[in-house]
Amino acid sequence: MTSAPDAMQAAQRVLSLIVLAGGALMNPCAAGAIDRGEVLEQMRRRRPADITILASRPVANGTYTLGIFSISTDTADPALRRYKLWKEYPNDLVIPTESVNCSLDAPVRVKRDEAAIYVRRLNPGGLITEANREDHLVWWAACVPEQAGVDPVTLAGKAKELGYSTLLVESTETLRLP
Repeated sequence: MTSAPDAMQAAQRVLSLIVLAGGALMNPCAAGAIDRGEVLEQMRRRRPADITILASRPVANGTYTLGIFSISTDTADPALRRYKLWKEYPNDLVIPTESVNCSLDAPVRVKRDEAAIYVRRLNPGGLITEANREDHLVWWAACVPEQAGVDPVTLAGKAKELGYSTLLVESTETLRLP
């Protein structure tokens, strides 16, 4: 049995192929005219107006850039935030929607991919490693926007000032999707 999101993605792929095939039939020269690199460059030039760049680093064939935008607070629970990430790779652009919990006792980042949902319990102001750096960059940007893009290693004092213990145990729970 196919889930609704899987069925929707399959339908979108089929529709995209039909549109591309239809365009090629009407204008055979246009079939090869779609240049992925050109489309990615246009997307880079049209970043959202409210984007904040959190990190940028060299990777194979170019630069990886991480940004955050469209941050909103949940109306029922002011500790919850939803946002979109801008993950720009040399040959790809990924724009996932994620959420965080900014509460003092349960700071969490929730993200997903095709295979699973990941619940990352965080310790604001605690030890920062390469394994949790992005989680903390995103969490600080969503929960304390004035600290967006600041190296989380330097934010232990700010975390304590805001009431975080800095002694929480970090963990990741992986929920596999069917």
